[in-house]
Amino acid sequence: MKVVFLQDVPNVAKAGEIKEVAAGYGRNFLIPKKLAALANPQAMAQVETGDETKAKVNVELVELARQLEGQEVNLKAHAGAKDKLYGSITSADIAAELNNTTGLVIDKRKIELDEPIRQLGSYEMSIRLAQDIIPKIRVTVTEEAKPPKKAKKTAKKEEKPPKAEKKPPKKAEKTAKKEETPKAEKKPAKKKTTKKVEKAPKEEKKPAKAEKKPPKKAEKTAKKRATKKVEKTAKKEETT
Repeated sequence: MKVVFLQDVPNVAKAGEIKEVAAGYGRNFLIPKKLAALANPQAMAQVETGDETKAKVNVELVELARQLEGQEVNLKAHAGAKDKLYGSITSADIAAELNNTTGLVIDKRKIELDEPIRQLGSYEMSIRLAQDIIPKIRVTVTEEAKPPKKAKKTAKKEEKPPKAEKKPPKKAEKTAKKEETPKAEKKPAKKKTTKKVEKAPKEEKKPAKAEKKPPKKAEKTAKKRATKKVEKTAKKEETT
């Protein structure tokens, strides 16, 4: 079967070529993957329009390659011992710097960089815009100047927010409050009275205890004596 190749197929054909291929290879592989189409008037017209657009694109790429050829890209990075970078420079960094310096937009995947740059120096690399359009540029990586130590310290101080004012000690707060609030007028001191408080009269002394009754024996003897005297006086009267 006769097909028109829409895309390049390695070791088979290039885009736009018309070739005879095996029917199974064409139906099962080339046509389903849109690598080729049956050689009919419609496909031929498609190829022609494709060729025209490719021609325009090629003209634009040739112009872009002319602008890129020999361009120098200067990048700065922090480095340590033996000029080794603390980080690395990638194809994305190079594409961004190219855009900044030249205004040209380059796909980072077009830059042929086997591995990121990890050391200071100058490097030549290619940008594959198309299969046969490959301009070359030079990338130079230099060390970024370190700011002086004093400047670093001052910068850090500026970054830090100002510390909150320290609270005054409690004693100072008390004294400040005393000064702010007017002192209350002192009340006049009470005059001391010289008069002695009259003491309450003492309770009257308890009445003396009743005299003790004489013992019973004394009473008996007193009665006996009294009776004896009466008897004597009676006898005397009788004798007289």
